[in-house]
Amino acid sequence: MSHTRAFPEGFLFGAATAAYQIEGAAFEDGRTASIWDAFSRVPDAVNNADNGDVACDHYHRYRDDVQVMKRLGLQTYRFSTSWSRVRPDGGALNPKGVDFYKRLVDELLDAGILPWLTLYHWDLPQALQDRGGWTVRETSDLFTEYALDMHDALGDRVDVWTTLNEPWCSSFLSYTAGAHAPGHYSQAEGMLAAHHLLLGHGQTVRELRARDASLNLGLTLNLTVADAVDPANPADLDAARRVDGQFNRWFLDPVFRGSYPADIIQDFRDVDSAAVARWQEAVLPGDLDVISTPIDTLGVNYYHGEFVGGTAPRVNPPGGDAPTVRATSSPFPAHENLFWHDRGLPRTTMGWEVQPEGLTQLLGRVSDEYSAAAGVALYVTENGAAYDDVPVIEGGETRVHDVERVEFVEAHLAAILDALDKGIDVRGYFYWSLLDNFEWAWGYEKRFGIVHVDYATQERTVKDSGLSYARVIAERALSVTAPVVPA
Repeated sequence: MSHTRAFPEGFLFGAATAAYQIEGAAFEDGRTASIWDAFSRVPDAVNNADNGDVACDHYHRYRDDVQVMKRLGLQTYRFSTSWSRVRPDGGALNPKGVDFYKRLVDELLDAGILPWLTLYHWDLPQALQDRGGWTVRETSDLFTEYALDMHDALGDRVDVWTTLNEPWCSSFLSYTAGAHAPGHYSQAEGMLAAHHLLLGHGQTVRELRARDASLNLGLTLNLTVADAVDPANPADLDAARRVDGQFNRWFLDPVFRGSYPADIIQDFRDVDSAAVARWQEAVLPGDLDVISTPIDTLGVNYYHGEFVGGTAPRVNPPGGDAPTVRATSSPFPAHENLFWHDRGLPRTTMGWEVQPEGLTQLLGRVSDEYSAAAGVALYVTENGAAYDDVPVIEGGETRVHDVERVEFVEAHLAAILDALDKGIDVRGYFYWSLLDNFEWAWGYEKRFGIVHVDYATQERTVKDSGLSYARVIAERALSVTAPVVPA
């Protein structure tokens, strides 16, 4: 027995990608190296020594890819622009690079798809990294210049502008854990990078707002729900506090409250007081006023929750394959006596728990504590799962029966409907990702797409999850099968 749950009028359905992960054409038409071009060539940094030189060849196949989006019924497409393509080496504007994004946007508009532009999805020009990257203030200013160049080119056709994607990843995961480009291992650099990323965000929002008050401006944060193993255990509660503070509040508080969380500053000081002192010198008077410039939209990226405690589990939770053999450290500077536990939930091939109810909790928490009072709309700008998809030939056609991903998408859409039922202002959902692609340090082994890509031939095949998502979009409703209750 089933029934349908309808999505409200105006709710947007989309999918998301990132420039380095799909475009390829790494050194064509004036594009120069980004930090990911450099990092992927470091021995053991990326699985199988994969890189984004070709990726999904979207740079040459974008017209066909937009037609795939149209067939799926996508209403909006979230993509990022490549700083290294638009301003190679962070320098002068490259007309050929800008022209690619003009053609892409025109193609989207012709297909009736809303362009949702993200200015930074981790691909800093390597030449700027050589000058200090996000650890220096200059990069914030150059980012703002790059953003204004993009607005000069596309401001007449693009209304939605996201400054940053997941600054936690491009700061602590990249400059502290060594897991992402540029692959550094420094608490101070992670803190400095986070601040300068947020400063670049705030500066860009101010400048774009001054140019055109009608623009929809915001940023996207990856956020989580940190649950204590035992809520009655002070050590477990403290572990959850530190995960929440270092992952969520370190970015939410400056943007919405104009301050960094005092408890986490102290935690960081307890680990490395010199790193905190260096960071404090970089936070100049007025910076937090800039960072907290009002936004219109907050993108929430949610993949899984965290089940953490202050003591080690008897059995380590199952995890996915390690992306590389290269050594990494914790992206959480305050990670002493911080342990992840297993709560028996299903897991994706990344080793991530499947916890759709966590999305409902997260949206409620962000709304209650941050966005609602500020009048900021929420969008789920990334949500997806990697599974080991196996194409089969049926009736002479390639098919991909990704049952687990179908269930994953439906469960998380239901979680959004639950949030909407609670009165939370959620206005859209973007599946990550439209295409299988270069999955950062995991290379091409992990497939998140609702469209399968054969990397040898570049053939695209819409998976069952893509067909299921297309039906939801067409019907603007989710079919829910009620459980059978035994007599």
